[in-house]
Amino acid sequence: MKRIEVFLVLLLLVGAMTAAAQTNGALAVLQTVGQTTVISGPGLHDINDPVGEARETRSWEYGPFINWGTGVGDRANYKFLWGGFQLSKIISPVVHAGILSGQFEFGGEIMPLWQAYTPPPHLEELTCETPTGQFYSCDLPFGGGTFRGVSIEPVIFRWNFLTRSRRIQPWFQAAGGVIYTTHKFPPNLMSNNNPALGPIIDGGTCVWNFSPQGGIGVHYFLKSKRSIDLGVNAVHISSASLGDRNPGVNASIQIQAGYTFWTR
Repeated sequence: MKRIEVFLVLLLLVGAMTAAAQTNGALAVLQTVGQTTVISGPGLHDINDPVGEARETRSWEYGPFINWGTGVGDRANYKFLWGGFQLSKIISPVVHAGILSGQFEFGGEIMPLWQAYTPPPHLEELTCETPTGQFYSCDLPFGGGTFRGVSIEPVIFRWNFLTRSRRIQPWFQAAGGVIYTTHKFPPNLMSNNNPALGPIIDGGTCVWNFSPQGGIGVHYFLKSKRSIDLGVNAVHISSASLGDRNPGVNASIQIQAGYTFWTR
């Protein structure tokens, strides 16, 4: 009888320890903070801290966005409208570096909607030169209008700052992509092959352009795994001399708004 009693006691102890381990590992612990009851425990996250949840689980993020922009400097009369879908993932643990503490995220974007609005085609007065070296005033055709295409940004390096906020996640990024347009962009002087004067200029640019850029932004979490996103990017557009000429768009300011889903 004593052996049976010892065995039963040991069995009860093992059962109690197993139940305690399962409770700590799988079940939530209810805690009351002020007037709010939150759920916590190993592997679980405070439902009132969606920023912390995304940070700890190193979440994927994906969703649609719309982009509006304007050129600056000599391209201030250029306007842009882009729309697409973004996908990225937090891939590093929190790196502690003072005010720069945060996490690294890698992603990309695809934009089936890419439009640029430029001044309509017109004649531009320039000074031309004949083959004999004589200068004269000439009006040459200059392209313009609405340009349409698609764009993809396969490389987005983003840094999410460590924050105490439960709703707001600030970030900055550097990115690069490629643009294809159905007509050569940006518009430029058209080729002039006047037989009397000879070829004055070949103004063709290129249907392919590159878009290195950098910017800042913020995720505002509406609830767990859902956020509204706002960003501002400075974008350079250039064909890298793939075309006959490379006037490019030296700088443009692009404002982006999107809606993001977060998941493990």
